[in-house]
Amino acid sequence: MNTSLHIIDHVIIILLLVTTISFGFVFARKQKTSQNYFLAKGKIPAWALGMSLLATLISSVTFLAYPGTGYSSNWILLVQGLMVPIVLICVIWFIVPLYRRVIRLSTYEYFEKRFGPFARYYSSLAFVLRQFSGMGTVFFLLALALHSITGGNTITIILIVGLIIIAVNLLGGIEAVIWLDVFQGFMLFATGIICISVLLFSVKGGLPEVWRVASANHRTGFGPYDASLSRLTFWVMAINGAFYAIQKYGTDQTVVQRYLTARTDKAAIKASLMGILLTVPVWTLFMFIGTALFVFYTQQPLPAGMQPDGVFPYFIVTQLPAGVVGIIIAAMISAAICSLSADLNSLAAVGVEDYYKKIRPNRADKEYLKAGRWLVVISGLLSILIAMFYISAGDEGVLGIIFTLYAIFSGGIVGIFLLGLLSARANNQGITIAIIVCILFTAYAFLTSTAIGLGDHKTLLLDLGKYNFTHHKLMLGVYSHLIVIGVGYVASLFFPKPNIDKSLLYSGWKEIRRAEKQEQTGIEI
Repeated sequence: MNTSLHIIDHVIIILLLVTTISFGFVFARKQKTSQNYFLAKGKIPAWALGMSLLATLISSVTFLAYPGTGYSSNWILLVQGLMVPIVLICVIWFIVPLYRRVIRLSTYEYFEKRFGPFARYYSSLAFVLRQFSGMGTVFFLLALALHSITGGNTITIILIVGLIIIAVNLLGGIEAVIWLDVFQGFMLFATGIICISVLLFSVKGGLPEVWRVASANHRTGFGPYDASLSRLTFWVMAINGAFYAIQKYGTDQTVVQRYLTARTDKAAIKASLMGILLTVPVWTLFMFIGTALFVFYTQQPLPAGMQPDGVFPYFIVTQLPAGVVGIIIAAMISAAICSLSADLNSLAAVGVEDYYKKIRPNRADKEYLKAGRWLVVISGLLSILIAMFYISAGDEGVLGIIFTLYAIFSGGIVGIFLLGLLSARANNQGITIAIIVCILFTAYAFLTSTAIGLGDHKTLLLDLGKYNFTHHKLMLGVYSHLIVIGVGYVASLFFPKPNIDKSLLYSGWKEIRRAEKQEQTGIEI
C-alpha cells in the first residue's frame, strides 16, 4: 500500500507520541515505593480503572484482526468475548474481595498459599510466557499495519514504540499506565464511531443494504451451531469463552493488579464490570466495521490479492480525509502502547514479587523498586527482540510459536484456580500430579494435531493414527483445565486432607462475609 501521509497526519502522530511520554514525566515524582509503582493503591477512581481495563484488553490487534475477521467471515469469533460478561457477573463478587484479602501484589501468591510453591511457579511462569508471546504479537502486527499504511520500516517502528513504552513505565509506574489507558479509551470509541459512520454513509443504501448484503453472503450470525467439537462452531467458542473469562479475570496478573489498585472492594468490582461492559461493545463495533467493509467493497473494486487484514488499513488511507487518518493511526498506536504498558508493568510486578523477593528476601523497599524498574527495561527489550524474530519468521512461524507457548505452558491454570477455590479436599500433591498430567496431555494434543511443511506436503509433528487429537485446537485449553480438575481431585484423595485457611475457599469467603454483615447489623444471618 505504502501511501504517503499528509503533513497533518504526521503532526497528529508525533503529538500523540509526545503526549504519551509526558504521562510518564507527570507521575514520575510520585514513584517512591514499590507499592506505589505497581499499585498506586487508593489513588485512582473506579471509573478510571474501568477505562484502564478496557484499554488493557484492547490492543492494536482489535483494529486489525476484528475488521479482518468481520470482512472474511461471520461473527463467530465474537462469541468468546460475549461469554465474558456472562461468566464475570457470576464470579466477580467473590473473586475481587478474595484477592484483596489474601495477596499483596502477585496473583500467584494465592496459588502458593493454596497449593504450595510448585503451583505458584508453574502458574506465574505460564503468565510470563503468555505475556511475552502476546506482546511480541502486538508489536509485530502493529509494525506490519503501519508499514502497509506508511511504508515505514518495521524494525524502526518496533524500536520507537517499544522505547516509548519502556520510558512511560520506567518513569510513571502503574499510575501513568492507567491514566494513559483512560486517554486511549476515549480515542478508541471516537475512532470506531468515525470509521463506522463513514462506512455506513459511503455504502449505497446505508445500514439496511449492509445488513441485506452481509446476511446474503453469510457475514452475520454466530454459526455454525452444530455440536461438533472438531471444527470451529458456536459451542466450541462458547465453552472456550467461559474458561477464557475465568482465566483472564480470575488468574491474569494484568487484571488482578487492577483489583488491588482500587480503593475498596466495591470500587474494584465496579471497575471490572465497567471494563468488560465497555470492551464487548468495542469488539462488536470493530467486527461490524469488517462486515461493512465487505459490503462497501462489493460496490467498488479492491486491489487484487488484498488480504483480509489489509482491507481496513487500505480503507483508512484511501477513503478518509487528512487529519482523520492521523487520528486513527494515532489511536492504533495508542492502543498498542496501552496494552503493552499494562503487560510490561505486570511482568515486572510478578518478577519482583514471585522471584526477586524469593532470592533476596527482607531487603529495603528501595531495592525492590530498583529491581522492578530494571525488570521493566529487560522485559521491554525482550519483547522488542521477540517481535523482530516474528518478522523474520513470517506469519506461520508466529502462529506456531504462540500456539506452542499457550498450549504447553498455560494449560490447566483455570483448573488449578477452580479446584483451589471450590474444593477443601484438593491438596498440594494432587495438584502437582495434575499439572504433570496436563503438560503431557497438551504436548500430545499439540504434536498430534499440528502439521508442518509447505502446500499439500504437510506432515504431523507426531502421527499416532487413530489416536491423534482431532478436536479443534481451542478445545485443547478447555480439556487441560478439566484434566487438572479431575486428576487433581482424584489424586488428592490418596493423600491426607490439607489444613486450609478458610479465607482461601469460596465457602470460607461466604462465612467471612456472613460474619461481617452480622457484626455490622447486629443481627444473626
